[in-house]
Amino acid sequence: MAHFVVVGAGQAGASLVAKLRADGFAGQITLIGAEAATPYQRPPLSKAYLLGEITADRLALRADSFYAEQDITLKLGQPVTVVDAAARTVTVGGETIAYDELALTTGSVPRRLPAAIGGDLAGVHTVRTLADVDAMRDEFVAGRHLVIIGGGYIGLEAAAVAAKLGLIVSVVEMAPRILQRVASAETSAYFRKLHGDHGVAVLEGVGLEQLLGDGRVTTAQLTDGRALRADFVIVGVGILPVTDLAELAGCHLDNGIRTDAHGRTSVPHIWAAGDCASFPWQGGRLRLESVGNAIDQAELVAENMLGAGKEYVAQPWFWSDQYDCKLQIAGLNTGYDQIVTRGPEGEAVSFWYYRGEQLLAVDAMNDPRAYMVGKRLIEMGRSPDPALIADPATNLKALLKA
Repeated sequence: MAHFVVVGAGQAGASLVAKLRADGFAGQITLIGAEAATPYQRPPLSKAYLLGEITADRLALRADSFYAEQDITLKLGQPVTVVDAAARTVTVGGETIAYDELALTTGSVPRRLPAAIGGDLAGVHTVRTLADVDAMRDEFVAGRHLVIIGGGYIGLEAAAVAAKLGLIVSVVEMAPRILQRVASAETSAYFRKLHGDHGVAVLEGVGLEQLLGDGRVTTAQLTDGRALRADFVIVGVGILPVTDLAELAGCHLDNGIRTDAHGRTSVPHIWAAGDCASFPWQGGRLRLESVGNAIDQAELVAENMLGAGKEYVAQPWFWSDQYDCKLQIAGLNTGYDQIVTRGPEGEAVSFWYYRGEQLLAVDAMNDPRAYMVGKRLIEMGRSPDPALIADPATNLKALLKA
């Protein structure tokens, strides 16, 4: 009986094993995860879970009973230490497990500040796992001072939670503007104002010099000479793909674990999907850090492990919740040269990214219609005249039929 092993029990790993069973695989399946918790959703960690609006049991992707019912063996709380590609085995917790096909869905880890600048002081946190958030929840007490290093989505989501809970929040962004790496100046301005309206100090174009404190952080010293009180710190300066096992197995790396369009790595019988995997994209390579990609790519890899021979065509989408604003993003804005603004109409506004005449992406704030229409247009390869998008009289849904 064939044995498929999946290493990494996050969104991608859980999606992959479920798809294997759904598509009729009758062999053995083992899902291995370094965390003790059964596979759970990560996005709510920095939002509803941190706010206390949902409990840990509601984070689970599936009921614990699902894995038993589907005859999926879970090995949790123990990392894989060895991958022997020649012998086709993995070692976990001192046990050696043979595989016929192996999928690496090892995800990513947050970048951390160097110890030399105070990154290892108590009270310095990152946001990635359930344990990360549990470790910082007691820090969120009204009136305390929180300094967030990094003005990306994770940092801004944490800022929104802290501001809601009555903390005094400063966001420090080294780039000239928050969200610079991922969004337009218009989207940055929208969120700068949103956070300012909620009392968050957004400090742009200034870096962190050092975190200071005797064992525990007390101060964030900035590169412009300012010193910010810091009862605790959250670091949100990006993530790194987890590739150590792939490297150990001899897989080629290229901004993550390099795969072909089917999800195969350079080593026979080893596949990869999710945050850790880079794949062919429009003549180059791409690695996506999103729930949508984790699900779609993992399910396609499951099909291909069963012989489907399908190529992965990514349809990127993302979201972020901050205060009462729901940001929904369709497409990838890489290479845009024009922004078209639609709205505002009440609390709804959207920014449409064009490269020449081609629609690339849409950022929609409290505007689900703009998001859905934009997503469909991008998937269809259609690019409406920018003037139509900007015209409030235009019925967006009609653009899908034009």
